[in-house]
Amino acid sequence: MIRTAPVDTKCALVTGATGAIGNAIAHALESQGLRVLRHGFTNCDCAHGYLKADLRSENDIEALFLQAEERLTGIDVLVNNAGIALPQQLITDTTAAQYDDLFALDARGVFLCCRRALPHMIRQKWGRIVNISSVWGAAGGSCEAAYSAAKAAVIGLTKALAREVAPSGVTVNCVAPGVIGTPMNAHLGPETLAQLASEIPAGRLGTPEDVANAVCFFVGEGAGYVTGQTLQVDGGWV
Repeated sequence: MIRTAPVDTKCALVTGATGAIGNAIAHALESQGLRVLRHGFTNCDCAHGYLKADLRSENDIEALFLQAEERLTGIDVLVNNAGIALPQQLITDTTAAQYDDLFALDARGVFLCCRRALPHMIRQKWGRIVNISSVWGAAGGSCEAAYSAAKAAVIGLTKALAREVAPSGVTVNCVAPGVIGTPMNAHLGPETLAQLASEIPAGRLGTPEDVANAVCFFVGEGAGYVTGQTLQVDGGWV
């Protein structure tokens, strides 16, 4: 039997939508006809429709989904984009508290959001989950041990969950960006960014829209038979 999307307009929740990549993903999904709810925590303006929650808190996640379900019939598409990074530093300079805090959002938060979103998707026999990892989750980054480990956990969760829920018509995939030109990377300075761009075969940094396009592929009907995959959006860098 060929499964199709629900007849009604599909509804999406994008976490971390106050950032450049999350905002681009939300806009791209809206351009594809989805109704999109935006989540934020830092720099979050609830007056403009953002749903605020600390994704390190299971109670906040439950409240987030209850708010989303009040506005929409259910979350058909979940994009786990929210995340944090530490400054580049040696593992010997990384504290256990920093490691735990990063994992609480970048890995555990993804797990909790997936777990909360799945019952609705499984009931209707259709759903899309797209997790945002990083090329460092696949390859590992020097002086990025905690971040690389957390993003590797996201890839592992994606692969395992994809197998678990595939019989229910739900796909779970991962997008792993390389160096993306966002305000978060602006602290590197123009010289460093130019050097990075010169090392990338495509000859440029990625854009938030490049990441959003990959997310839209996984969400679209053409990717209904694609699950458990990690798509690196890095210009051939890694």
